[in-house]
Amino acid sequence: MTLSWVDGQPAAGLPIHDRALAYGDGLFETIKVVRGRPELFDRHLQRLTLGCERLAIPCDIDLLSSQLRAFSAELGGGVAKLIVSRGEGKRGYAPPIPCQPRTVMTGSPLPHYPKAHAEQGVRLFPCTTRLAEQPILAGLKHLNRLEQVLARAEWQDPVFADGLMRDTSGRVIEGVFSNLFIVESNLLVTPSLERSGVAGVMRAEVLEQARHAGVPTRIGDLSLEQLYHADEVFLCNSLYGIWPVRQLDARVWPVGALTRKLQRLVADLSSDT
Repeated sequence: MTLSWVDGQPAAGLPIHDRALAYGDGLFETIKVVRGRPELFDRHLQRLTLGCERLAIPCDIDLLSSQLRAFSAELGGGVAKLIVSRGEGKRGYAPPIPCQPRTVMTGSPLPHYPKAHAEQGVRLFPCTTRLAEQPILAGLKHLNRLEQVLARAEWQDPVFADGLMRDTSGRVIEGVFSNLFIVESNLLVTPSLERSGVAGVMRAEVLEQARHAGVPTRIGDLSLEQLYHADEVFLCNSLYGIWPVRQLDARVWPVGALTRKLQRLVADLSSDT
């Protein structure tokens, strides 16, 4: 079913002077809802809280949490998208003081992903669009997604399930709508997101599950050459869990044992929700 609320009430539109429309002045979360309950909810709220603090947007997280739980219960199942904007303002970049933040919640069916993506792995498109290095915004799921829009426009062939994104210095960062991990000699590695990229909630969950399972992990810079020499590669996202990466350019990887193990751990979490 489709559903939309603004500030906790059913609504079908947004005032045209909202700063989310004019400047992308806000944050968002994309949340999987199963049987009326939001998955990885605490992680989503933690990231949103950090984002609001970083952007100096006052937000009543307890009220928002209550509204989102009610929204998820009404939605039943699918995807809940939450937007927190700075609210309305006059023309110009200067934020209104004080500001009146606005929340927008929209619900939609869960996307259909082929089972082969999780079972056999996916192929990555090598995007030429680069991520700007901006530490103030790094890690946040802010509303300025034009880099991802441009990157996703680079391919139309459905043979590619996602695209690989690097920053302006050439470091491997993430997928267009996912986080990326590699395995090298049984060490689980994911790129640092101190300069750019989105700190995904599933990325955080994968790291925690790996540590609980005794798998050594490292967060750090990742070069394209290092990626090519990896033993295993996979993507993760809060909606689909984990997809092994089968191919990038001419490089082909097997679906490895650690990728399979982490897939099972993530699937077990989802089944317990």
